[in-house]
Amino acid sequence: MKPIMRALAIASAVTLATTGCAFAGGNYNGGSSMTWKAGGFVSVSPKYEGSDEYKVVGAPIVFPSFGSASNILEVRGIDDVRLKVFKNRWMVAGPLVGYQFGREEDDGDRLIGLGDIDGGVVVGAFAGLKLLPTLIFGVSYHRTVSGDVDGGQLRFGLEYEQPVSGALTFYGKAGATYADDDYMSSYFGVTRAQSDASAANLAAFDASSGIKDVYVGAGVKYKMSERWSVKLNGRYSRLVGDAADSPVIETEDQFSGFASVTYKFSR
Repeated sequence: MKPIMRALAIASAVTLATTGCAFAGGNYNGGSSMTWKAGGFVSVSPKYEGSDEYKVVGAPIVFPSFGSASNILEVRGIDDVRLKVFKNRWMVAGPLVGYQFGREEDDGDRLIGLGDIDGGVVVGAFAGLKLLPTLIFGVSYHRTVSGDVDGGQLRFGLEYEQPVSGALTFYGKAGATYADDDYMSSYFGVTRAQSDASAANLAAFDASSGIKDVYVGAGVKYKMSERWSVKLNGRYSRLVGDAADSPVIETEDQFSGFASVTYKFSR
């Protein structure tokens, strides 16, 4: 659990620092009212990209906000904590931070002998353009800047959000992920030295940049009261290209889920 807790601590610290800088710089006029959203989340995801086994992660979460700027901070995942520094009727954009999990040899039989990959801090940016009242084209860039991987991913696709009632909102998304050479080589490549050390006798494999996966997802947000909110979502992705052809992959089909409960309070 140490890598998990380290990831959450780094993501939380960077997010709070970024939020503080935004308000200190006068980007938002929230007045003297300060509110917080506190709660917890549980996520389910593959042990590593391409694994057919899953891990469960749970942790507390805290979101700071000020006055009318209560929705500027959005958590989409441990590697995708967004700060909406620009927002108007048709567009939203800003920086993102997070943590990219690494990979350990004991995460799967095919990994034994390949060595561990340390995770690292993620920085990047995102933008969303509203095409229709309920349809947005979104793009985000995520680059790992510490640990063993100095690589990046570009995610892009369509996002749909439809209020069902005053308390319930449905949303869905579909898109793809492009990964650069460094990312692909680290997580899907097998060097000659790794091939020689592989307990599973994996062949050497050169993974190049390209589309890594395609995905679809759906979820709901439910406001139980003025203070309590629940968010649920699920996602299916299919590894493609060199990612799917890599000998470290156990299955191309990847499923993940996320659930959170938050309570809003003021101080």
